[in-house]
Amino acid sequence: MDERYSRLTIFTWMLFDYARTSFSVMIKTVGFALYFREIVAAGTGHGDFYWGLADSISMIIAAALSPVLGAASDYSHKKKRFLLVFAGLCILATACLYWIQRGMILPAMLVFIAANVGFQGGYTFYDAFLPEIAPKHLYGRVSGYGFGMGYLGALSILAIAFPFIKGGFSAGNLENFRTSFLLVAGFFAIFSLPTFLRLRDHSGGYHRKLPYFRLGLRRAVRTFRRLGQYKSLSRFLLAFFLYIDGVNTVIFFAALYARGTLNFTEVQVVVFFIVAQTTAILGSIVFGILADHWGPKRSINITLVIWVGVVLSAFLIQTRTQFYIVGLFAGIAIGSSQSCSRSLMALLTPPEHAAEFFGFYDGIAGNASAIMGPLTFGAISSFTGSQRIAVLSVLIFFVGGLILLQQVKVEWKKRTETA
Repeated sequence: MDERYSRLTIFTWMLFDYARTSFSVMIKTVGFALYFREIVAAGTGHGDFYWGLADSISMIIAAALSPVLGAASDYSHKKKRFLLVFAGLCILATACLYWIQRGMILPAMLVFIAANVGFQGGYTFYDAFLPEIAPKHLYGRVSGYGFGMGYLGALSILAIAFPFIKGGFSAGNLENFRTSFLLVAGFFAIFSLPTFLRLRDHSGGYHRKLPYFRLGLRRAVRTFRRLGQYKSLSRFLLAFFLYIDGVNTVIFFAALYARGTLNFTEVQVVVFFIVAQTTAILGSIVFGILADHWGPKRSINITLVIWVGVVLSAFLIQTRTQFYIVGLFAGIAIGSSQSCSRSLMALLTPPEHAAEFFGFYDGIAGNASAIMGPLTFGAISSFTGSQRIAVLSVLIFFVGGLILLQQVKVEWKKRTETA
C-alpha cells in the first residue's frame, strides 16, 4: 500500500457502506416496504402503486440534486459536510417511520421520500472520496471491500431486527415491527460516526460568491458539457444507466415476486435476502480483487452475463428452492456489478472533478435509471397479469448495457503492487 494512503482511513470509509446498507435492506427492500403495502395502505388496492410512486418521486429529487450539489461540494471542498447533511436526513426520517400507523398513506410517503433522498443523495459525496483514499491500482479492491462491508451490514441489521419482525403483521407484533425502523436509524448513526471523525476534506482557496445551489447548478451545466470531452466516460455512463436500471428493478421487485408468484411468507422473504446478501459479500470482494487484475470493464462484462442467466432462470423456475438458488447467483451479480462499476467510474473520472462526475454517476445514471425499469416491470405485469413475463423485460437493460459497454475504451495496466 502506498504510504500516502492509510488503511485506517480506508476502513472507516468502508464503515459508512456497512452503516447505510441497513436502510437499503430494511426500509426499501424488506421491512418498511412490506409494512407499507400490507399495513399502511391495506384495503386500498393501490399499495404497490403508492409505494412505487413514493420511490420514483424520491429518485427524481435525488437525481436532480446530486449533480448540482456534487459540483458545489467540489468547488467548496466540503464533501464531508454535504455527506453529513444527507446522512442525517436519512437517519432522522427513518426514525420517524416508527410513528407511521395504518391508513397514514400520505405521511408515510412523505417521510419515506425524505429518507430516501437522504440515502440516495449521500452516495455522490461518499463515492467521490474513493479517488482520494486509495491509489488507482487498488480502486477495484477497495470498492469491492466497501460493498462487501455494506452487504455484511445488511446481514447484521437483518440478524438484529429479526426478533422484532419474525412475528409478521399480527396485531400483537406491529409495534415490534415498527421498532425495527428505530433500530435501522440507530445502526446507521452509530456505524457511520467513525467515517465523519476520520475523513478529511482537502482544503482549497474557495471563497463563496453565490449560493451553493446556484453555484452548483452552473458547474453542473458546465460539467454536462464537459462530458463530451471524455468519450469513454460518457459511453460508460450510458451503459451504466441501462444495466444498473436492471439491477434496481430486480432489487425493487424481488420481494414482490417472491410473495406474488411463489407465495413466500414474510419470514421466507427475509431468509431469501439473507442468502442473497451473503453471496453479495463474496461477489463484491472476489470481483473487486479480480477487477484489479483483469480490469473493471472485463469484470463488469462477466457480471452482466451472470445477470442474463439470473433473469432467464427467474422466468423459468417453479419452486421456492429454485428461487433460493437463483438468489445465490443474484447476490453475486449485485455485489460484483456495483463494486466493479464504481471502480471503473473512479478510473475514468478526473480527480479534480470527482464529486461533479460522481454526481452524474449516482444521480443521473444511478437514481434516474431506477425510475424507468420498475415502471416498465409494473406496467407489463399489470397489463399481462404475469410477473414472469414482466421479468423478461429486465433482459433489455442488461443486454443493452452489455452492448454499449463494449464501446468504452479503458487504458488498463495489470496491478503490480500489493495492498
